[in-house]
Amino acid sequence: MNKLIFRKLSLDIISFFLLSSIAITSIVWVIQGVNLLDIVSEQGHGLKVYFFYTVLNLPKIFSKLLIFTYFLTLFIVLSRYEESNEILLFWTNGIKKITFINFIGKLSLVFVIFQLFLTLLLVPYSQNLKQEYLKNSTIEFFPKLIKEKKFSNLNKNLTIFVEQNKKNGLLEGIYIKEKIGPEESKVIIASKGQLIKSNNDEGFDFILYDGSATNINKKDSISLRFEESVYELSKINSNTRQIRKLNETKSLYLFNCLKKFIDSRKDNESRCGLKNSFLIKDIYEEIFKRTINPIYIIILSLISSLLIIKPKESAISKYFSFVLFSLGFLIIIFSELSYKFVSFTTIMELISILLPIIFIFIFYLIILLKTKFKLNYL
Repeated sequence: MNKLIFRKLSLDIISFFLLSSIAITSIVWVIQGVNLLDIVSEQGHGLKVYFFYTVLNLPKIFSKLLIFTYFLTLFIVLSRYEESNEILLFWTNGIKKITFINFIGKLSLVFVIFQLFLTLLLVPYSQNLKQEYLKNSTIEFFPKLIKEKKFSNLNKNLTIFVEQNKKNGLLEGIYIKEKIGPEESKVIIASKGQLIKSNNDEGFDFILYDGSATNINKKDSISLRFEESVYELSKINSNTRQIRKLNETKSLYLFNCLKKFIDSRKDNESRCGLKNSFLIKDIYEEIFKRTINPIYIIILSLISSLLIIKPKESAISKYFSFVLFSLGFLIIIFSELSYKFVSFTTIMELISILLPIIFIFIFYLIILLKTKFKLNYL
């Protein structure tokens, strides 16, 4: 009988968690999707690229919201059990309160492991995959990027100016400047031109008429005139970020970097590898976020569990739920900011790492005292 009761509780928690996660994640995903529309409007990528890019953002959103969603789930489910007196079913079947809370704690361990899987493996992989996909995708809406009487910086090395953009697709008064190297550039001027699909259908090419191409370097310049020329745009990327961010990097790589430079983990100058690679300090903070923050899920489960031992008749009884929810919300905010403290003094670093364990001990001790536990209940 007890197994059936706990199974129902597990199903209630998991089902509510899934429904609330889908709802909240979907809302945030749609809002972020609207903000990411510049992938199409400003960078010229197609709708397929946009959709794939935004879908790969879902694991990150879900992971960020998991700790709050789980706390909200426990709080609502346990409050509902309390208000409907379903919680009495546990006590009448001889289940002790500490046994009930221990079950919630064990269930929370599953969510901790799941969150670790997200933060250490799935989220970095999906974030890197979406950026690589965007970086390697072609610019399908290239014509929309070229605006009349305006310098269009398609990327840091390419600028295009068009005097007139006629309705039939013919462009007039074309100026193209491409940076080839640190001290070398190419300038193309043409009276007319037209954008056409490239032969492999992976972008656009420029057909230019009646113009000149000038190669300029530090020593001299060479200019050639042409009646018709093709300037390949299919290999040109728009202003897509080319450098990988820290949150897109594999956890194994970050662990290896930190292991190698553990003594420089608080240094503001030490880097792992090349000059443009990540600071060891930033790597340390990122690893903290990925590994320590999920432990706060257990703390939040203990805070939610305090609902079953709230005083029935007391001046603070009607404010008890509000106080617990506010405390849990503050813990969530603190967990998101705690990684910043590991780069301070050694004492602050130690406190930041041990604080989740200290919180668990404190809240569990409060529960043990309130439930008047006996060792055989543990």
